[in-house]
Amino acid sequence: MARDILRNSYQWLKNVYYLSLKELRSLFGDITLIGLVVVMFTFTIYSIGKGITTEVKNASVAVLDQDHTELSYQIRDAILPPYFKQVVEIEPNQIDPSMDNGEYIFVLTIPPDFTQNLLAGKQPQLQLLVDATAMTQAGVGANYLGQIINRQVNQFLTQAPGQQQLPLEPVINVLFNSNLLTEWFMPITQIIGNSSLLALILVGAAVIREREHGTIEHLLVMPVSASEIAFSKILANSLVILVAAMLSLYFVVHKWIGAPINGSLWLFALSEWIYLFSMAGLGLFLATQAPTMPQFSLLCLPVYIVLYLLSGGPSPIENMPPMVQNIMQFSPLTQFVAISQDVLFRGAGWEIIWHRIVIMVILGAIFISIAIKRFRSMLAKQN
Repeated sequence: MARDILRNSYQWLKNVYYLSLKELRSLFGDITLIGLVVVMFTFTIYSIGKGITTEVKNASVAVLDQDHTELSYQIRDAILPPYFKQVVEIEPNQIDPSMDNGEYIFVLTIPPDFTQNLLAGKQPQLQLLVDATAMTQAGVGANYLGQIINRQVNQFLTQAPGQQQLPLEPVINVLFNSNLLTEWFMPITQIIGNSSLLALILVGAAVIREREHGTIEHLLVMPVSASEIAFSKILANSLVILVAAMLSLYFVVHKWIGAPINGSLWLFALSEWIYLFSMAGLGLFLATQAPTMPQFSLLCLPVYIVLYLLSGGPSPIENMPPMVQNIMQFSPLTQFVAISQDVLFRGAGWEIIWHRIVIMVILGAIFISIAIKRFRSMLAKQN
């Protein structure tokens, strides 16, 4: 009996191996899908890292200084690159035309007697005009300028004779991304999102392609089981996505964009391999629900969008309602986002992430079991 089990297991693995080779040849023969993989892991990752940013870069600032005191000059000198361009002094009659022409995003007006009123215990006000057509720069930049002004005012008051010293001075240390650069965070998040979407699309497309081309009838007459066919599609497509994701992580994100990798690439690769099996199982299940590729796309995209937006990648999962947080713990994407952040950003090891990997393994086994059951039922109807 043990010999029969070993013989059947060997035959199962052999069939999966040859069917996986067939899937790889079919995938690499589809120029459109291969082009999609290349673009999504190269130009898309780079454009997200360099093009989409939440911090201020080279914002233009003009200052109307009507005070001309030590404090007003300190405020002007504290507005520095790379967040802001060199400060330009402006005249009152130039403010409206320059703002209308888009020459400056910010115009700061320091009123007369600003320092004198401040030392007298009054609350003088500064005027900051903002061109909100540059939405991200305007919102974040106004906050930056507010912090710069408050810091310079506090330093000036603590140094002025007769002024009360501030009771404390906050010192903020930012770990893992000291300059809060978006281009270090966004590309890795995008790799996770692209891997998830491709895992759904490629496996689903492999099933539907067999059905539309009529080659699924050839598989039905072969001495292979539904589980062997399903596993070969999951294995082949997951392998392609894993290799593309790891190459993108190292060459595009680390070498080209310059984001550091603090943890083990091998541990991250193992985690993504397990995760891709889970998402590929979900993609196989969705493909059995849709008879054509357009219908599969309409079914696949909403599922992906909901899982991705609530995974904790685009926004912290801690900001979501408690009920949503509890539900999303059953999503492999949520677990993998946490794993990737722990490993790549914080340098975490196996002892930190093992419980999340166990959850992904369990979820993947459930997804694949349901998908194979549904796939077997689809083949029976096809037969």
